[in-house]
Amino acid sequence: MKRHHCLSLMCAAAAVAALAGCGEKVQTGHAITGDAPPYAGTGSNFTAPGWKAGDRTSWEQETKARMLYGQNEYTRIR
Repeated sequence: MKRHHCLSLMCAAAAVAALAGCGEKVQTGHAITGDAPPYAGTGSNFTAPGWKAGDRTSWEQETKARMLYGQNEYTRIR
């Protein structure tokens, strides 16, 4: 009887451990701050060539170029 009790306890613990990964954490977006304008940059070295951090006109030109040539499927298909 003791062996049966231990086996059922281990199965219950395994079921609880398996279901623990099914939960979803709340995504509130605390890491996103709206203090700086988007053209201010992030301080990362991975930027588009020709874009200068803090320069609004170069940021607008880069976003227009990305919209027209890089992420627009209609212009890429033709």
